[in-house]
Amino acid sequence: MNAPPFPVRASADRDDSAQAALSLPRGLIGARCGVCRKEGRFRPVAERGPMPTALRLPLALPVRAHNAGLFVYRGEGRHGDRTIDSHELIFVRQGVLRMYEERQTFAAGPGEALILRAGRRHGGSEAYPKALSFYWIHFEGPAGIPTRKRSRGRNAAKAGTLEVPRCGPVARPDRLAELFHWFLNDQEAGALTRASADLLLLQMLQEVARRRLPEEAGDESGAALAAQANRLIRTRFHEELQTSSLAQELDCNPDYLGRVYRRAYGYTLTEGIHRARLKEARALLLEGRQGIDRIARAVGYGDPGYFRRVFRRQEGLSPRAYRRLHARMHINTR
Repeated sequence: MNAPPFPVRASADRDDSAQAALSLPRGLIGARCGVCRKEGRFRPVAERGPMPTALRLPLALPVRAHNAGLFVYRGEGRHGDRTIDSHELIFVRQGVLRMYEERQTFAAGPGEALILRAGRRHGGSEAYPKALSFYWIHFEGPAGIPTRKRSRGRNAAKAGTLEVPRCGPVARPDRLAELFHWFLNDQEAGALTRASADLLLLQMLQEVARRRLPEEAGDESGAALAAQANRLIRTRFHEELQTSSLAQELDCNPDYLGRVYRRAYGYTLTEGIHRARLKEARALLLEGRQGIDRIARAVGYGDPGYFRRVFRRQEGLSPRAYRRLHARMHINTR
């Protein structure tokens, strides 16, 4: 992806060791504790000499972020053929992106991620489909990222490694999208430091590596039913969905459906419907072409006031404030 140079901004007192400052209470830095026997309390006993005001921590992360952006299809073209010296993480918002890397082909749909490796020729295996959009970020990492073969998650965790799949669904797509939002906003505002960029990237890779919850559920039939319900929610969130209507369509008991869904995803069916609607609402807010009331109705809320309350409860700010907060992002169309 073509993008302006990565605008990481370092503070004036930083060196190449990527150190960061952590603010701590001034009176307790560089002090040793003494006991006030009379009052039976601890009190700081200051050392002689100047009082330090910060604790400097070296940050040695296994990955290094470059630039990032949001690609939005504008009606023509396909991904060019190229070989670059960095890895690329792609997270699809809408449509299906079909790519190749040397002799291997991939197809990533909504809510799925794809990693293209450094030094490998890649490009589009087909022309861009209509309504395609995806986030992307370039990064450097050890030769072992990503791995060709995946070991069991527990064994990888014990070894202190992070195994990132090349292509597949993301367990928490909303969380990954939010991480991209933070990265892109700070990048465009010139407020992205080296430390924050690399930490955000590492969190993105952790989200991609995270196992999907239904795969961990002990009840395989229940997990499959929960996944069916979730697919219906993702495609029909704009309709008047309820637990009873979903259960009727899936030919099962509403209480049982609610239990297996909560066990699989960690929240109720009602919350799942809200999350799907709010995900689409966030995307429409970022596009900036529609009013708040119209967006509310488009995602399934007949009462715009109720939509505002649900949005504020979930996001911590109003839809209008969310739009202003995330207004600055690098968007490319080629």
